[in-house]
Amino acid sequence: MRIVQILPVLAFGDAVGNDTRALKDALSEAGYETEIYAAVIDERLPAGTAQPYDMLPKLEDEDIVIYHLSTGHELNYELEKLGGKKVILYHNITPEKYFKKYNRDAFASCGQGIKAAKRLAKIADYAIADSEYNKQDLLAYGYRCPIEVLPILIPFEDYAKKPSARVLKRYEDDYVNILFTGRVVPNKKQEDIIEAFYYYKHYINPKSRLILVGSFAGIDRYHTQLEAYVKTLGLKDVIFTGQIKFDEILAYYHLADLFLCMSEHEGFCVPIVEAMYFDVPVIARATSAIPWTLGGSGILLKEQDSMAAAELMNRVLTDESLREKVLKNQQIRLRDFDNGKVKKQFLEIIERIILTKAGC
Repeated sequence: MRIVQILPVLAFGDAVGNDTRALKDALSEAGYETEIYAAVIDERLPAGTAQPYDMLPKLEDEDIVIYHLSTGHELNYELEKLGGKKVILYHNITPEKYFKKYNRDAFASCGQGIKAAKRLAKIADYAIADSEYNKQDLLAYGYRCPIEVLPILIPFEDYAKKPSARVLKRYEDDYVNILFTGRVVPNKKQEDIIEAFYYYKHYINPKSRLILVGSFAGIDRYHTQLEAYVKTLGLKDVIFTGQIKFDEILAYYHLADLFLCMSEHEGFCVPIVEAMYFDVPVIARATSAIPWTLGGSGILLKEQDSMAAAELMNRVLTDESLREKVLKNQQIRLRDFDNGKVKKQFLEIIERIILTKAGC
C-alpha cells in the first residue's frame, strides 16, 4: 500500500506546501511508503522533496490518494481517473468575487476551483478539512463521505530561527507596532486594518506604526489603491513590506505589540497561530474560519467597526491584566496545534481511511 499526496503547485514557504511536506514526514516516520506529486514544484525546495505529477505510477485499489484542494487547476479533473482511495484535503478556495476587479486569472481560478470542489464530491471516499469552517464548505458542496477536521501542521521549529538583525535594529524604538501578515489581497481587507490604525494613531497614540507583511504580486491594483488610501488619510508610519525573507518575517513578529486581522475570508489563517507562538495578542474580525482558529482565545470583533477596533487595541495595549489574560488563553489554544498532537490525529485518520472501502 502506498499513500501519495497530489497537488497542483508545491510552493516554497506557503501554508499548503508546508502542510503537505509535514504530512509526508509524518507518514514516513510511521513507516508508510509515501511520496508527493505536483504539476509544478518550486525550485527552491530541496531535491527529492516531490516528484513531477507525470511520474505518478499506476495506483492500486488499496493505495490512498490525498489530494490537496485549494485552487482551480486541470489536476482537479485528473483525480477521478486514478485508482486507489480518494481523499480530498480541503484548504478552502477564496470566493472569486474578491478578485473580479483586480486579477482575471485569479478570478477564473477561484471560480473553477469551487466548481471542481463540487464535482469532486461525487468521487471522494474521504475528506479532511483543516478547519470546521472548511468542513461546512464541503457539506454545502455536497460531500457525503466521512469528513474529518485536522489543523494544518505548522513548522514551529522554524520560528525559533534567528530573526533579521537589520529589521530589528531599524524598528526597535518606543513606537507601538501593529502587525498583520498575509498576502495583500482583497479578501484580507487591509483597508479596514488601515482605517482602524488611522483612528488609533490619530486619536489615541501618534507614536505607533502599522506593518503589513505580505506579497502583493499579481494584485498590484489593490495594493495601489491601499497606498492611495493611506495618502488620502494623511497617514504616516504605514509599511508595506512586499515579499520578504523568512528571517525578516520573524523579526516583525518579534517587534509586534499587537496582531490585527480584519480579514473577511480565511480558511484557517496560519498567521493568527504564528502570533500566538510569538506571544503577540490577537484582535481579529469574527468571520469565516477565524473564530475556530482562535478557539476562544484572542479577542473577536463581532462587526466591522474601525473606531471600536482602535479603542479595543488601546485597551489591550494599556490594560496589563487584560493583556495577560489574552496571552494566557492564546497559549492554551496553541497547544491544540502542537505538531505531535496533530500528527497523532492525522495518523489515526489514516488508519480509519485504510479501513474504508473505495467507492463508498
